[in-house]
Amino acid sequence: MSRYATWHQRLVRIAEMGRTRALRTIAPTGPTTGRLEGRDVIIACSNDYLGLAWHPDVRAAATGAGSGGSRLISGSRPTHEQLEHALEDWLGRPALLFPSGYQANLAVFSTVCTADQSVASDAANHASIIDGLRLGRAQRTVVPHADAAAIPADTQLIVTEGLFSMDGDLPPLTDYPSGPWLAVDEAHAIGCLGPGGRGAAAAAGVTPDIRIGTFGKAFGASGAFVEGPPELKQLLVNAGRSFIFTTAPPEPVAAMALAGLRAATDELRERLMSNAHTLRVGLGQLGWPVLGDAHILPVVVGDRALDLSEQLLSRGVFAPAIRYPTVPVGTERIRLTASAAHTSTQLDRILDAFGPHH
Repeated sequence: MSRYATWHQRLVRIAEMGRTRALRTIAPTGPTTGRLEGRDVIIACSNDYLGLAWHPDVRAAATGAGSGGSRLISGSRPTHEQLEHALEDWLGRPALLFPSGYQANLAVFSTVCTADQSVASDAANHASIIDGLRLGRAQRTVVPHADAAAIPADTQLIVTEGLFSMDGDLPPLTDYPSGPWLAVDEAHAIGCLGPGGRGAAAAAGVTPDIRIGTFGKAFGASGAFVEGPPELKQLLVNAGRSFIFTTAPPEPVAAMALAGLRAATDELRERLMSNAHTLRVGLGQLGWPVLGDAHILPVVVGDRALDLSEQLLSRGVFAPAIRYPTVPVGTERIRLTASAAHTSTQLDRILDAFGPHH
């Protein structure tokens, strides 16, 4: 028997269930275009919501070197401090950088949560939140998606996304009870929604105790941050394992994030929402049902998702199918994402690629 026979058997079972995944390398040729498997495509699935990954200031900022160590040993650089200070000026409270949003959520929920606490977590929360809560060993109640009335009375921490990544909808933040701590993962909302792009919580007039944001989406770079009261930052620096035991973000990445933060304008946000509206209205006129409240536009088609994705690709639009286990069985979808960089011609081509819904 092969040394890796058990791994092979697992892969066979995945294939038998029709759930095999594969990497597809796309060579970008612009903020919303690329070359994929020998064909030119419009990218309709990127999280580069404001098109800042191609902004000249963001690209020019990529200077410096790898950090060479964790922030607590030798890896803390002036660029990290500059970015954290810029976030504090923008959001009003101390912020701490992380190499990724996944690591940020692992640090927050494995550190803040303790075994004697009760946590209410939205059923649609991201995998990184789920894993962080598991590590924190708190008593977890998974509440039905966006159902504030289902939060148990003894809850001490409510955890939600600001803009849900797969359904594209907003949580009922103003309906949540005010007693428990509130943690909002603003990964898909920060930079795009709310006054000055401060996110879904700011749009709702709510100040969460813990706010998690990313730089790899609206700001065109990579990495993440956690923002909250001074005690939160100090606790994460002293006890957050995925902060303490990881290499700090490289200087070029932090510098790009800082440039992206500065380049994110209200004009770009308005263009993003206008493009999202155009896609939403156009798909509706073609008979396609679209979920969501903002710039994430899920088109749920069930087991037809793979076929529809291939149809779109054959017509020059790249938007992969989202399947189980990312979403529940029966809710497979095409997850379209608008970008401020999409042109009107590209939006028309995306709609033409869908065609009328039969």
